[in-house]
Amino acid sequence: MKILVINAGSSSCKYQLLEMDDQSVLCSGLAERIGQPTGVLTHKIAPDTDKEQKLVREAAFPTHVEAMELVISLLTDPEVGVIKDKSEIYGIGHRVLHGGEAVTDPVKVDEKVKGIIRECFLLGPLHNPANLMGIEVAEKLFPGVPNVAVFDTEFGMGMSKEAYMYALPYELYEELRIRRYGFHGTSHKYIARKTAEFLGKPLAELRSITMHLGNGSSMSCVKNGKCFDTSMGLTPLEGLIMGTRCGSIDPAIVPFIMEKKNLSPAEVDTLMNKKSGLLGLCGFTDMRDVHSQREKGNEQAELAFRMLVRSIKKILGSYFFLLDGKVDALVFTAGIGENDNLVRAGVIEGLEGLGIKLDVAENNTRKPGARVISTPDSSVPVLVIPTNEELQIAMATQEVLA
Repeated sequence: MKILVINAGSSSCKYQLLEMDDQSVLCSGLAERIGQPTGVLTHKIAPDTDKEQKLVREAAFPTHVEAMELVISLLTDPEVGVIKDKSEIYGIGHRVLHGGEAVTDPVKVDEKVKGIIRECFLLGPLHNPANLMGIEVAEKLFPGVPNVAVFDTEFGMGMSKEAYMYALPYELYEELRIRRYGFHGTSHKYIARKTAEFLGKPLAELRSITMHLGNGSSMSCVKNGKCFDTSMGLTPLEGLIMGTRCGSIDPAIVPFIMEKKNLSPAEVDTLMNKKSGLLGLCGFTDMRDVHSQREKGNEQAELAFRMLVRSIKKILGSYFFLLDGKVDALVFTAGIGENDNLVRAGVIEGLEGLGIKLDVAENNTRKPGARVISTPDSSVPVLVIPTNEELQIAMATQEVLA
């Protein structure tokens, strides 16, 4: 059974074609600069294997339709294609940012579902319109193939009301559905399942803390296999310091900046989402650059690193209390979480009083797959588990269409 996973952005489109019988990736790719004079499609066959082939094509992509038409031609190419005909695709799974409270689980797309995605444009103005566009392009180019929407907010929707509500006038929740939704849900759900498998525990009994650390970062507190709390809120801006996002700040800072700098709501939103975080603190978003600058004595890079680690530890501590101190595992995942030994060491530093001990040599070694980076006598295992959001979307699509 073959599942195509699509993650459409406003000017880009990521995709993977998976063979679900063995969960292998047949091909993957990224179409960029859609709407510009010249677009670029990077297509990989058998990615991340010793048989990987990389193809790069430049062409005009006025819309996502032209980009996906080129993808289809490569998928079915007589020489490099991985399928003979697009009818071999059983279903198409789409990453969709927001379903609000109306849709909380993966769902087969129909007109009603598309209407809900459209209604959530206000909650996800950058992502939902592009996600809906990706669905409509797939409907046009793959007639008869069912589409499934998998929502980034799904995992966070398992929170209780006292976890997701804000202490604002209740009518704002009733009217505008202002609440904490949580994001990176496909990653957090996948990691919860993989953590339970790694520990040999039933998912329904898992109590863990996941740190999804990348350019966008979030944490989830998992109790009985479900999301008990999460760091992101109404939008992905709340919570940890990120590559370009400021994370949680005093809300009064917003009107203060608007007044003093004469900024519009849109301008201050751009400042907090695209000009803050690590970029705003030291001028870099890639942690490799931040570490390089730290080694050169760059005080702002050092400050950015310490603030990032501190923001993670503050949420980590609060989740320990929410789980009554009974934690099965601390889990690092995503780009920084899986690859940055310095950030991991900084987060675990000082937790010896809780019995949590890092195996320094193991932490400093890069290895594929899920692994333990704590010492055998650590009170709580510290794990590194690679995330796979595309596989999670594909599995959800397969389950919905079964």
